[in-house]
Amino acid sequence: MDGQKPSPFFVKDCSLSTISTGEHAGNLIEFRDKLTTIHEGCIYHHFWGGHLRPMFIDPEYHNDFASWAHHVLHDDLLAEKLGIIDPTDYNNLQQMRQAVLEVVEERLDEREVFYWSKRTKKFHFVRSKIIIFSTPLSLENPIDLLRVVPTMSTHSIFYHFIDARGRTTKGLDDFTEWLLGFGDGYDELIKQIHSLDPYFFTLVELKKVLIKTINQFFVKEQA
Repeated sequence: MDGQKPSPFFVKDCSLSTISTGEHAGNLIEFRDKLTTIHEGCIYHHFWGGHLRPMFIDPEYHNDFASWAHHVLHDDLLAEKLGIIDPTDYNNLQQMRQAVLEVVEERLDEREVFYWSKRTKKFHFVRSKIIIFSTPLSLENPIDLLRVVPTMSTHSIFYHFIDARGRTTKGLDDFTEWLLGFGDGYDELIKQIHSLDPYFFTLVELKKVLIKTINQFFVKEQA
């Protein structure tokens, strides 16, 4: 950056506002048909929205599709295959949609009988909107991470570490993108932060791991 210091990192907070689509599915065939054309915001919500709910996602299944397959369709094989889809492996929501469709199509080819869900247990496709708030927290230099990250809310962690990947030009979290502006001295920290897969952590767990990663880097640097 020709010696120019990056702009301050202003910490944001967020909340999730859900939006009903009115679309629902009662069995796997209907689910496949709806999934093919549903707004891609639903894909995002049903993979990531659970992180921001008061009660965290099913401890066994990390997305709403897999949880429904297990609890309502009672199809554990389908649930397992949907549950291992990691959204961080895909560049965009359309690729994620295709990954889910491929699993569902494969299961449709394998089964002859498809159970209908009860009327009250249909899969309801939901979109969500991220509402962003300013906070008084900011970082001027990388070492400020030591002080600021422990005081960030879990929703801030979600916004800057997870949601950012869909906002930044290179699909990076906000911490990584900001640190890149400080030159080679933070390559190891960047590598360690970027290697964290947020999908299989709760936000509380992710925050703890992030704090530990930052602390270990600066302890090593100061040794």
